[in-house]
Order: sequence, then C-alpha cells, then structure tokens
Amino acid sequence: MIIQWFPGHMAKTKRVISEHLKLVDVVIELLDARIPQSSRNPEIDSIVRDKPRIIALNKSDLSDSQLNNKWKNYFSKQGISVIYTNAISGMGLGELKGKLKQLTRKKLEAAQARGRLQRPIKTMVVGIPNVGKSAFINKIAGKASAETGDKPGVTRTQQWVRINPEIMLLDTPGILWPKFEDKLTGLNLAFTGAIKDEIMDTTELAAKLMENLAVLYPEKIKARYRLENLEDKKGFELLEEAGKRRGCLISGGEIDFNRIAAIVLDEFRGGKIGKITLETPPEEANHEETHS
Repeated sequence: MIIQWFPGHMAKTKRVISEHLKLVDVVIELLDARIPQSSRNPEIDSIVRDKPRIIALNKSDLSDSQLNNKWKNYFSKQGISVIYTNAISGMGLGELKGKLKQLTRKKLEAAQARGRLQRPIKTMVVGIPNVGKSAFINKIAGKASAETGDKPGVTRTQQWVRINPEIMLLDTPGILWPKFEDKLTGLNLAFTGAIKDEIMDTTELAAKLMENLAVLYPEKIKARYRLENLEDKKGFELLEEAGKRRGCLISGGEIDFNRIAAIVLDEFRGGKIGKITLETPPEEANHEETHS
C-alpha cells in the first residue's frame, strides 16, 4: 500500500511558513502523540532551524502514557521543550503559556533594556493536517478563532490570534511532505486520519491497522472485538473475525468489509480500542532490538 499525497497548497504552505518565521519568537510544533515520529514533518527542522521551539504532543489523552514519557525524554535530550496537550479539554495549555514566557524572557528583557516597550510574544503553530491545530488554537484563545474540522486540510489561510495581552499566535495550514521516506510513515498518517480516507482503500488500511495492533496491543483488540487467537493471523483474517463478532454481514452471510473497516478506523481514532501509541522512540527501538 503506497501512500503519496502532496496537494498543491502544501508547497505554498512551506513557503508561507518560511516567510513568516522571522516574525515569530517561538515555534510550537504540534505532533500527534500516537505517532510522534510519523507526524513530524522532516522539512520543519530545516525551515525552523535554531528558532526556539516547543513540541506539543497533542491527543495525548488517546496515547499510551508510558510511551508519552519516553517520547518526552527523547525530545528533551535534543534540547526541545515538550508538553502534553489535549486540545479538546485544554490540558497542557497553561503549561504552554509558561514555557513561551520562559523561552522568550531574555529576548524581551534585552529589548526593554534598549528602551523598547513591552510587546507580546509572537508564536507560530505548525503541524501536519488533522493534528488538531485549529482546535488547539481555539482552546488556548478561549474562542472559536480558527476554522475547525475533522477532515485534513481545513485551515488554508494564515491568521494572527491574540491569546492574551502577552501572547499572539499565528495559525498556518497543515503541511505534509512530497514523499514519505518509508511505507510505515504513510500508513501511520493514514491510520490517524492525517490523509483523506477518500483517496485510499480503507479496507486494506483497517486490515493493516489490525495486523499492527495484534503485535503492539494484542490484549486490547482481543477485548474490543472479542477475538480469540491472534497467532499467525494476517490483517484481513483479523478484520474478518472482527466483522463476524460485530455482525457486519451482507446477504449470503458474507462479511461487509467496508463496514467493519470503517468501524475499526473510527474506534481507533476515537480512542475506543484503548490508549495506543504506534511508535517507539528510535533509541528505545534500537535498545529493544539489541536485547531481543
């Protein structure tokens, strides 16, 4: 399953982010806590460079708390501040405001020493489509400032949002990249909804997700779909069994694969299967391989 998606507005978004970077003091990089590696656009590093940055692991209410901590340690070792956020409940947003002040204190104090009046901290939010940027901005601003939606690519324009007298925030459209370095990155983005379902075979996608979850979280999918034996079963076999258990049948007793695929993807994305993180930090993965 080869997934490539780079709509025309993505190239423009990259240019816009580069152009606006000089206007901001801190970049907030919003990642999906379930796929921190796959939801990191590698082009953002080259664009942002040495600009102070905060990584917000969003949707952390849907991810594995143990792996949340490992990812926080991983990014902290790179000198990047990390917070856990949930754009729906507002978790982590108070901590974010504190981090912004901390990262810009010296710069603003130096400006004041030169006689400049206190100005607001200017920050930019960057992230892939459907990572929750608009909901994040609306929550931190306390109002519906940015257009929201559950489909990738909702935000197409740039807008400044005043968070409070001390902080202003620039929203940017979500940016994907023209070529995924590996197949798994594309799959992880598709699993979480960062790529439009309409352009993919969702049955194949759901089967692959079940296959991955059978390895990573076998007990959770066994409990959710009342599966018995996962050993040596491929994704479509798992999807078929889940379809039988859920009564997703069509005439003749055949499995309605489209229906059970939609259910599995929806339940994964909504956290109904459980708190799941699909990726381990690279050093953790290497450590596990060494000791396996």
